[in-house]
Amino acid sequence: MSKSTLVWMSAAAWCATWCAMATAEPVKVPVDSSDKGTVYVAPNVNSTETSAYTKGATVGVERPDGSGTYIGTDTSMPRPVYSLGASTGGSMSFNGGVTSDGKANNGVKAGVTIKY
Repeated sequence: MSKSTLVWMSAAAWCATWCAMATAEPVKVPVDSSDKGTVYVAPNVNSTETSAYTKGATVGVERPDGSGTYIGTDTSMPRPVYSLGASTGGSMSFNGGVTSDGKANNGVKAGVTIKY
């Protein structure tokens, strides 16, 4: 291989790695869509060298204005963790949610998203 091909391949690998790390949103697979919004499933996928398996999923609804709700389960830990949340729409969106494993792992989150 030529030196320029190796440089290009290294740049492509770096870009693919960076893009994968920079993505904060889970992959949402649409199940149903209409004028009122989209129902989606976001599986918690873990992969090995030879296969991929799921350890829970999130089911949610996103409306055209950006508002939505979700409920999910993560079974990748010794105790399953359940989550529930919602967000408002518009250019300044408020969001909040709760997570719990029913014992020691409990949390509340809240935030503001400003679209510009």
